[in-house]
Amino acid sequence: MDRCIVLVDAGYLLGAAASLLAGEPSRSRITVDHAALVQGLRDRAESDTERPLLRIYWFDGAPDRVPQPEHRRLRVMPRVTVRLGALTRSDGRWAQKGVDAAMHAELTELARNRACSDIVLVTGDGDLLPGMMAAKEHGVAVHLWAVQAADGDYNQSEDLVAEADERRVLDRAWITKAVRAKELGGICAPQPVPRPEIAAILSAPLPESAPSQAPERSAEESEHAPAAASENGTQERVPAPKGVPTPKDLAALRAPGAQQPAQHPASATLRWSSDKGWVDRPSGAAEPPEVASMPTLAQLTTAEQRWADREEDITTVGGDPFEVGQVFARRWMERLGDQPHLQRLSGMYPRVPHRIDGELLRYAARFGLLAHKDDQIDEHDRYAIRAGFWREIDARTAAEHAPAGE
Repeated sequence: MDRCIVLVDAGYLLGAAASLLAGEPSRSRITVDHAALVQGLRDRAESDTERPLLRIYWFDGAPDRVPQPEHRRLRVMPRVTVRLGALTRSDGRWAQKGVDAAMHAELTELARNRACSDIVLVTGDGDLLPGMMAAKEHGVAVHLWAVQAADGDYNQSEDLVAEADERRVLDRAWITKAVRAKELGGICAPQPVPRPEIAAILSAPLPESAPSQAPERSAEESEHAPAAASENGTQERVPAPKGVPTPKDLAALRAPGAQQPAQHPASATLRWSSDKGWVDRPSGAAEPPEVASMPTLAQLTTAEQRWADREEDITTVGGDPFEVGQVFARRWMERLGDQPHLQRLSGMYPRVPHRIDGELLRYAARFGLLAHKDDQIDEHDRYAIRAGFWREIDARTAAEHAPAGE
């Protein structure tokens, strides 16, 4: 058929783009406008092949093959199909498993079934050479696209380059229409309105007597520190020697015999609470009855609303941690109907009641959050989730207390 298909190795495309724009192949160094990127691939493919697009296949790796936020955004876009392989850690490095095999199988199957006349491959892996040769034998024209290499040389297999029918280079000007380098130290999610509690937390040093005290590790080792099992079987990141105090750190300060640094705020509470109970509470007191009785979102949601929520999660919620917190808070507030509960919650900032906080984290887990990299809990995601939650709460309460006419 006179149609074109694009097969994208996301690891190659985004890794090479990061090398070009940020100087290293880490995808965490770039931000991607996936809608613009997909549209750019479509326009370029239809222009180069002079054929209408049938479909874009996006191949990528994910921990346990659980779709990440970017995959959720991509798979609901028109003409986009996402195929996920595994993301595993070996010899201290992360690697995709099964992506090449999936691309090879899709390439040969499409050619064998004559689903298209032209196939565009965005990859640099020589393992796809047999699949490329098989596609050509079935009468399919194979177009190989490269991302401009940072050092001006090839970043593709030379055998792959030699076998392709056509080759194009996606240069810096094309890449920067949808991809840009992050500024070092930049913050992706909007920050909540500054509050004194947060300043106290961020300025608080870790306790010298904390069990995490150990010889200083490199940034990479700290990022992937082993997780410690909690009583309920889940895992919590072992605190690094430096950084923002965690609930476990504050608990260590209150432990018998622990020496508390004089400069540590005695009344500091964390910006996020924990379903495991590692939270600073006055004199170890339990939550007041009026707080513990706050209804959860599940209790406020009907069967019809639950179906609609799931539909929205699948089709419109991208899965960004900050966005997830906002969506949860919006639904909870819309169905609450009890303003004293909302006012009481707003006055508890920065803590979230345990039942609601646990439900918030379980909701976030649907989007593949909280379980990155060997099932370690990503603390940055937790901060962003709760920041989104509080931003939505603040917006609602500010709107209700604004003078009429504003």
